[in-house]
Amino acid sequence: MTLLIETRELAVAAADSIVQPTSIRVRAGVPFTILGETGSGKTLLAQAIAGTLPDGLVARGEILIAGRPVQDLAVHERRALWGREIAILPQEPWLALDPTARSIDQVAEVYEVVRRRPADGARDDAVEAMRSLRLEGAGRKLPSELSGGMAQRVALAASRAGGARIMLADEPTKGLDAALRDGAIDLLREAMGSEGGLLTITHDISVPRRLGGEVAIMLAGRIIEQGPVEDVLQRPRHDYTRRLVAADPANWIRRIVPERFGDPVIEARGLAKFRGGRLLFSGLSLTIARGEIVGVVGPSGSGKSSLGDLVLGLIRPDAGSVRRDPRIAPLRFQKLYQDPPAAFAPQLTIRRALADLVARHRLDATRISDLMRRLRLSDGLLDRPPGAISGGELQRFALLRVLLLKPAFLFADEPTSRLDLITQQEMIELIVESAREEGCAVLLVSHDRDLIDKTADRVLALEGSWMDRDAVA
Repeated sequence: MTLLIETRELAVAAADSIVQPTSIRVRAGVPFTILGETGSGKTLLAQAIAGTLPDGLVARGEILIAGRPVQDLAVHERRALWGREIAILPQEPWLALDPTARSIDQVAEVYEVVRRRPADGARDDAVEAMRSLRLEGAGRKLPSELSGGMAQRVALAASRAGGARIMLADEPTKGLDAALRDGAIDLLREAMGSEGGLLTITHDISVPRRLGGEVAIMLAGRIIEQGPVEDVLQRPRHDYTRRLVAADPANWIRRIVPERFGDPVIEARGLAKFRGGRLLFSGLSLTIARGEIVGVVGPSGSGKSSLGDLVLGLIRPDAGSVRRDPRIAPLRFQKLYQDPPAAFAPQLTIRRALADLVARHRLDATRISDLMRRLRLSDGLLDRPPGAISGGELQRFALLRVLLLKPAFLFADEPTSRLDLITQQEMIELIVESAREEGCAVLLVSHDRDLIDKTADRVLALEGSWMDRDAVA
């Protein structure tokens, strides 16, 4: 069977070794998934293979793409492979998409430039590609107008458009609901076919389970076990792999709902919201009390994030009203953003960002070290800018920053979408603890119904029935 990607003792290093010497083989027609926690080095390994390592990091060892050694190629020669030989689906769609171009134009451009399709044909191909990913209505939108799940699917459509034989997908299902997640996985496998190669980087255990093929478990820069998916995940040998499987929300114990909660913090009546001329929801009423956790589920683009922004006052309703307890300072109404890169100043180190927050609001700085310990964040990350740490680590710092403010209301928008199962469980425990012990009201949005069912006291389901009404272009 044809080898499409092979690494031999591939390592990534800066001052110290970050990824230990690693050897993997990706064969045609056999999906290969690297599964591990945030910060384990799996994305750096993929970047070394693709030739996209950040400045200051060096890859050592051998990398072969379709049998061709590529580790010593000049930068322009490596880049010539992108889109043509190896397609890259990056972890952060907001950073991958052009913020000034409409979605349909970004996908069509790949067909036109890489595949040399005429403009009309390229646009037709782009419309069909986006329709296959249920992106009806998204074509005319800028990336900033898309939900996180929609932006991820637009990036997937663009990355597939070049027709490369090998796909390297970094967290391709992040932020997608179960139906869209399974659809995206199926599309990746379909695009691979019997002759293509697929290397997927993920923290989501459902990805290798649905893809099949082979899986490698990565921990602290080292692959600790690998083999056929059914062997590794059904009969794990390593203790970490066993913990990973056990941390799946489907295996959690349902939390006991308290007999009573405190006074209402949020009272919403008859809410309606349109976006892009389409109705997201109407006649929606919601009360959230101190110490209560309300879960929100629904398809990507159904208005989950818009509902949270409405009750926070970040956007206005088209009908209805929201009352926030006037006795509570506005600062204590907080949002944990779905995409943490958009919530941090890119030029500031994490240490400086936290120090500025503490100084501005006269917070207790001694809580930082305790929260870092509980979130398994190392001190060495503090002196890096946001772009130099993983998305999962940045999301944990976002929670730390919010908890420093001792919120009375927290809108947690997909707070674990970048986290491995073990870290996800730890983060949810902190959010629940804040609700129960500090009396924080929580509106928790997630695409994972198991997580919501096991965590929330009440569940609100948004249907998103408008999603398929309009054409893409």
